[in-house]
Amino acid sequence: MKKNIFEMGAKFEDSWSSDNKIKPKKANQEIKEPAKHQLHTAKEKRRRKVVTVIKPFYLEASELKKLLKELKSKLGSGGTIKENTLELQGEVATKVKELLQAKGFKFKS
Repeated sequence: MKKNIFEMGAKFEDSWSSDNKIKPKKANQEIKEPAKHQLHTAKEKRRRKVVTVIKPFYLEASELKKLLKELKSKLGSGGTIKENTLELQGEVATKVKELLQAKGFKFKS
């Protein structure tokens, strides 16, 4: 068989993947106790609805899930975790702040 003199396209090495949904894992974030957190709340509008965003949390994933579940039940709203951020449905920033401060979390002024 003859050697191909016309090569086109990219070189596909072992590290290359066609699946763009697989994200590389980030380095482990440090875990802090609640008193050392400096949280920030923000209000965003998404699809004509208000979402309260609280970040950054430095907790283990399981602890963050427990915290979200407790907040959702006390506030009577939905919510989700995205990386180190909690997103709660509705304009609940003042209530969330009170609940988290009772648990020992600190907020930026």
